[in-house]
Amino acid sequence: MALKTLALAIATLMTISGTSYAATAGTSRAVLADQTPITSLAAFERVVSQDRTVTRRATTFKNGQIDMAGVLFTPATMEQGKTYPAIVVIHPGGGAKEQTASLYAYRLAQQGYVALAYDASHQNASGGEPRLLEDPTARVEDARSAVDYFTTLPFVDHERIAALGICAGGAYAINATMTDHRIKAVAGISSFNYGDGMRKGWRGTGTAAELSASLDTVAQLRTAEAKGAQPVLYPYVPDSIEGVSEPDMVEASQYYRLASRWKLDSQPNRFLASSNDKLIAFDAFNGIDTLLTQPLLLIAGSDAGSKWHSDRAYAEATSAAEKELVVIPGGTHMSLYDRDVGKAMPSLIQFYGKHLKQSAI
Repeated sequence: MALKTLALAIATLMTISGTSYAATAGTSRAVLADQTPITSLAAFERVVSQDRTVTRRATTFKNGQIDMAGVLFTPATMEQGKTYPAIVVIHPGGGAKEQTASLYAYRLAQQGYVALAYDASHQNASGGEPRLLEDPTARVEDARSAVDYFTTLPFVDHERIAALGICAGGAYAINATMTDHRIKAVAGISSFNYGDGMRKGWRGTGTAAELSASLDTVAQLRTAEAKGAQPVLYPYVPDSIEGVSEPDMVEASQYYRLASRWKLDSQPNRFLASSNDKLIAFDAFNGIDTLLTQPLLLIAGSDAGSKWHSDRAYAEATSAAEKELVVIPGGTHMSLYDRDVGKAMPSLIQFYGKHLKQSAI
């Protein structure tokens, strides 16, 4: 996919130390609650509202002067005076806390974890100006601020905090973990290093000429805005599948734009075009070879066009205490947002159970 197309359409999205292997259906299956796929926002709301084992409540916390909006999932049977392991869950580019981030947070709470899904600063229900900014450094600071929030909760064990991110959130989670040693382990699902994606295209085949043209466009837009023009907004994913040939983008459009899937009316699926120079300059994995010392789990679909991001993180994370790459056979980038969550959960429960010392329930 050409970089210009990526900018207009992701700009389109949006131990077994040293061993890479394919996930098997039987792994840790016995420890999981019902993992019937939940493939729509309506179905998710119905399931959670009927589940008496998990409590969900809206919450807010601070990122500097910005009010952050979150959803906190907790086991319904938490005991007074006891502390629990906690996991920050970071949503994809173009996503919102109510979508796949809440689905993973809910599944983790079923296993005894406190889990927080939240909206990125400048987006959705969180504060921050300008609106609809996708600033990677701000996104990383969001994650650190979510950890700050966990340390204020009396029922969270401050020594057992971890991070989980999906798509761009996976790369942001890894980047935050590099310099925040309060995060004891990190996992990325369909990880997407936004900087790499903007520089090289969705499948890593972009050219230097396309990158230069993209930067020219950003420069022109910033000049126009400085002179009073209205800010330009780009879609994270295509608004419809008409004319879209990239399979991941077809699935992404269906996921975000169809009411029968995970469409959220309050999420316009747009971001400021002036985000692009920040994204292009960003590399979530820069320094991963020395700074990431905590355990790392990467989960990717075998058929995902974005798998090369997980491959890169796995190869370069040479200082991680442990690293593991789990490949879901037949999985795609978007299948791990909902229909293949049940295939990812055994590895997540095993990973967090080991590194946060949480027994399976």
